[in-house]
Amino acid sequence: MPIESLSSEKLIVVLDIGTAYTKFGFASEFAPRYIIRSEVRCKTTDRLRKLCDYESPEDLFNMLTDFIHMIYFKFALVSPKDRPVVIVESLLCPTLFRETLARVLFCQYEVSMILVLPSHLVSLASLAVHTALVLDVGYKEAVAIPICHGLPIIQGWQALPLGAEAIHSNLKGLLSSSNSGVQNLPESVIEDVKVRCCFVTKKSRAEQLSLVKSETIPPPEVKYPVGGNTILNVCGKTREKAYEILYEEDNDHYCLSTMILDSILKVDLDLRQKLAENLLLIGGTTMAPGFKARLKEELAKQLKSERYKVLNIKEFYFHTPPCKENCTAWLGGALYGATEFLSLKAFTKEAYLKEKHLPDWVNLRDVTSIRAL
Repeated sequence: MPIESLSSEKLIVVLDIGTAYTKFGFASEFAPRYIIRSEVRCKTTDRLRKLCDYESPEDLFNMLTDFIHMIYFKFALVSPKDRPVVIVESLLCPTLFRETLARVLFCQYEVSMILVLPSHLVSLASLAVHTALVLDVGYKEAVAIPICHGLPIIQGWQALPLGAEAIHSNLKGLLSSSNSGVQNLPESVIEDVKVRCCFVTKKSRAEQLSLVKSETIPPPEVKYPVGGNTILNVCGKTREKAYEILYEEDNDHYCLSTMILDSILKVDLDLRQKLAENLLLIGGTTMAPGFKARLKEELAKQLKSERYKVLNIKEFYFHTPPCKENCTAWLGGALYGATEFLSLKAFTKEAYLKEKHLPDWVNLRDVTSIRAL
């Protein structure tokens, strides 16, 4: 047998399907092979559609079928049949999505087994820590879940619609106020402007920028070319204020910093300080320049309020993962997939065809403690 075929038999595909981007590669590797948009081209309209914009369960099934086909036969170039798959997903992933994905992989592509791993938990695999508070700021939402002694504390989860989508909406409004005729800018352009031009400013500067007459000198303006014949003026204030939507409290006084503190409040007293000293940020949005420094300022400010004085936290510390924040969860899945954990905990095709569903923590019949009772 050729050497190539011998090595390909050991390849275990690792999938991290996000709302905006999907990371995939093989277990035991240090980085994903490809990062692609989580979208497929509609066969009837020839338009690109996001996987999250499905109209019905059958529509989602068809989109996932085309998407998985593209991953295996355009990028991975391996046969999916009788091959294990590691799926990294959020604990709050919709049941319909995960069940449909399992049906596509088992019934359509006949994979041998699936190992489903919670993204917040496996993100700690490369850090050699078992207790931390993981904040995932993705496209649709920000989700904070405390991990204590290797177990996610479900009652401590916090989620808010504060992610890249909210930043894009805020940035689009700021650009519209300083440029005429940019209301219909595609999201890809908005995202590129955000990544290339915008940053998270200091809290003191943000307070000055919110004043009607600010004496703060803004950063230089950036001229961003659009379509080759149009120039988009990205002024200094726009560059600094794009990310402010993450730190502005809503009507219920919730924001990114209060999410973390509320999550810590819901765990035992002896774990609170340890969680504060072990903060891990994952997700592409957290890669913005100045994100960690500003979040630390906001946390220090919130601790002075009556609402959080009971925490008695002295300091916050952030972990630095050995990879980019948007790939941290995928790397954890790749590490788990390269161990015996795969053969011990994976859900096989035979078991799926018998049960017709994936084990889920929200399903009472899958909870061992309930069965024991």
